[in-house]
Amino acid sequence: MALFDLPDFDDHEQVVFCSDNASGLKAIIAVHSTKLGAAVGGCRMWDYANDEEALVDVLRLSKGMTYKNAMAGLKMGGGKSVILGDAKTLKSEALFKAFGKALNGLNGSYLSAEDVNITTSDIAIANTVTPFVTGTEGKSGNPAPFTALGTFLGIKASVKHKLNRDDLIGLKIAVQGLGSVGYQLCEHLYKAGAELVITDINQMALDLAANEFNARVVGLDEIYDQDVDVYAPCALGATINDDTLTRIKAGIIAGCANNQLAEPRHDKALVKRGILYAPDYVINAGGIINVSFEDNYNSEKSTTKVGEIYHTLLNIYAKADAQSRSTGIIADEMAREIIKNGGK
Repeated sequence: MALFDLPDFDDHEQVVFCSDNASGLKAIIAVHSTKLGAAVGGCRMWDYANDEEALVDVLRLSKGMTYKNAMAGLKMGGGKSVILGDAKTLKSEALFKAFGKALNGLNGSYLSAEDVNITTSDIAIANTVTPFVTGTEGKSGNPAPFTALGTFLGIKASVKHKLNRDDLIGLKIAVQGLGSVGYQLCEHLYKAGAELVITDINQMALDLAANEFNARVVGLDEIYDQDVDVYAPCALGATINDDTLTRIKAGIIAGCANNQLAEPRHDKALVKRGILYAPDYVINAGGIINVSFEDNYNSEKSTTKVGEIYHTLLNIYAKADAQSRSTGIIADEMAREIIKNGGK
């Protein structure tokens, strides 16, 4: 595996491989940039097909965190960590203590938090052996409600720009993934009057959402073919790819998943198809915004800051239209400029 030759290696400052035989820990920590401050980004636990798949994921996710934190106006760099394995069978107190000790080895250049399959309880265990975690109970806590709120506001901004509507009443929205964030997003959308089409691997979550939000359930692969106004990817990444691009009927793609585009070229492909794309690291920044208030937590200030996602997206859309360029490229350029200027 040639790390430096991987397309997703972007001059990352550190890539650390961690293992602990006693607990079964196998993890990768990637620090993309500390130019705006210590790198902050969640840890996800996933049963990757192989080590290279995990490495590519953490490289892409950590770069996304650099851009996410910059666009959210946070004095944080970007990093991410992944634990390899099945969260249903491998989780243990020993594993998260081993992970915490691995974090100590970076001496504060990276702070971890919750992400896919990682809970505040897991982070609390790591916190018993390391101070280099955030999103802890009693402080900022679970970031998921704020990620869901930011995504909801991002959908509203997208609808405002594309359809010139301030409401979601009667709009059809396909939500792919009913994890903690996706489910709470559905609640926001339902209360706002949207009609929901949903899919997930968790049948219990589907049954609950179908009943609570009057949502229509479709198969995992059928979600792309739905005649809807908005497609909201809220599961894992790369669901916008060569196969799905020709199938998506929605005029707007706006969801909370990371790395929604399988390849950067798909950003331009969306423009050609007349689809408005909300750059993932902008629309899903609500959780990290909430985490940024960890030391002096104030939920009202956090909620107000999350509200800025709406206006940031409108700004990106206006620039993209004015320059006849894709929203993803515009957002990337804005993020790099912010980083170059030290966050100003």
